[in-house]
Amino acid sequence: MPETIFVDGKEYAIRTDFRVVLDLFTALSDPEMVGETESETNEIRARLMLEIMIPEYDKIEDKTEAINQICEFVDMGEGDSKPHPKVMDWQQDAKLIIPAVNKVIGHDIRMEKHMHWWTFLSAYMEIGESTFSHVLHLRQKKAKGKKLEKWEQEFIRENKDLVILKDASNERDEEEKEELRKLLY
Repeated sequence: MPETIFVDGKEYAIRTDFRVVLDLFTALSDPEMVGETESETNEIRARLMLEIMIPEYDKIEDKTEAINQICEFVDMGEGDSKPHPKVMDWQQDAKLIIPAVNKVIGHDIRMEKHMHWWTFLSAYMEIGESTFSHVLHLRQKKAKGKKLEKWEQEFIRENKDLVILKDASNERDEEEKEELRKLLY
């Protein structure tokens, strides 16, 4: 499993632990990490990606190539460019995902000092019948506009915090965003 990327003709170590990649997802989806324009927002997110994933990011000249390789690492080289409706959130769903991955792995993964992202992602892809798979199924059904059974509607009503994805972008007001922008620039 990869532990490095090659950029500018040099090899750079990358952080490969699953917790680091989950931290990356959290940082990239943070509604506070926005600039005045889409271009500025992309720059902020690119810098975050490099800082989080590559210990010696400041030595890399071709930042675009480094970002491409990090994206390929995160996707296990299996990138899918088709847009899909958002049906899961790594941060919000962590309390459902971790127990499901634990079941696949056979022990609590949080007790491991290091678990390679690809090991974690492989276990994630093998999640079988679980609360997480049930919630995901309901979200997918809703996203596709399919009719929900009565018991499914009841489950959603009784478990809104689990099933309904929060829109993090609405959690911050403009004043807070402006304060963050001042700190970043």
